[in-house]
Amino acid sequence: MQNYSLETDDQLVRLYEEGNDAAFDQLLARHQQKVFSYILAMVHDEDKSNDLFQEVFIKAIVRIRSHQYVESGRFLQWVIRIAHNVIIDAFRHEQLNLVVGTYDESRKLLNSAGMADTAYEDTAAVEQTYSDLETLIDRLPEAQRQVVRMRIYENKPFKEIARLTRCSINTALGRMHYAVNNLRRMALHMDMEPVA
Repeated sequence: MQNYSLETDDQLVRLYEEGNDAAFDQLLARHQQKVFSYILAMVHDEDKSNDLFQEVFIKAIVRIRSHQYVESGRFLQWVIRIAHNVIIDAFRHEQLNLVVGTYDESRKLLNSAGMADTAYEDTAAVEQTYSDLETLIDRLPEAQRQVVRMRIYENKPFKEIARLTRCSINTALGRMHYAVNNLRRMALHMDMEPVA
């Protein structure tokens, strides 16, 4: 098996775009602790952080496969921007105004223009990404599709998903993990045109 540890993030992204899942596995291994730590520092809840972490990497997969990642040598910052927006969306969904830290620090961080993901400003790109994601989700096995839909569209935590699907939380997490892997593989074979 090829060792990807010496490849740059941009090289790994390119390899993954060409269908090399091991390259994405290396990216994930390289950055998962930093991304998870960022999410946990923002939400102060390990279960919720696990849920959001899965969502972040699903969005990263879809965007990479649809050629929305521009090489810059800043892959980690790109993923952190996605995480930031996922966190904001989750907070908005829960209709919370104050979520972490003091009012001033939280509001400055959550509303910082420097952290804004420009992809969200382009409505067409967002709609295309969600359309592509929906197509991929429809192709998942039923058990995986059920978990993904509850997590992404209903924003349910894994404890609630496990209860509703009458399985253990580890089984629910496992189904999500397999779903993410399947989404990655399917995205490789899907004709996903980049959005200008």
